[in-house]
Amino acid sequence: MEKQRVAFIGLGVMGYPMAGYLSKAGYETKVYNRTKAKADKWAAEYNGIACETPREAAEGCDIVFTCVGNDNDVRSVVYGEEGLLVGLKSGAFLVDHTTTSAELAVELADACKKVGNHFI
Repeated sequence: MEKQRVAFIGLGVMGYPMAGYLSKAGYETKVYNRTKAKADKWAAEYNGIACETPREAAEGCDIVFTCVGNDNDVRSVVYGEEGLLVGLKSGAFLVDHTTTSAELAVELADACKKVGNHFI
């Protein structure tokens, strides 16, 4: 069985190693970070793919993980023309590791459901 393709958005203290473990486990891993140099460093270290936008990172992936700063940071990578929600394929999962409000979790679950995706 083919391993799922994954993307990781946010390569901070937690996200960087979490994405690394996915890559080491054999998952094709794409990453996006607001600081491009950090994504490039990660891609070189873990043989992954650094992307220019959250949308590009999400394209073709089965699961997209986010691990950014707060509610507004999550919204900035999820929504908009270059947001990951536009890039998610039908039936994909968005898994948010960010410490956010319960209201945002409900908002994201609704947004994912409207376009045929899932939220955890």
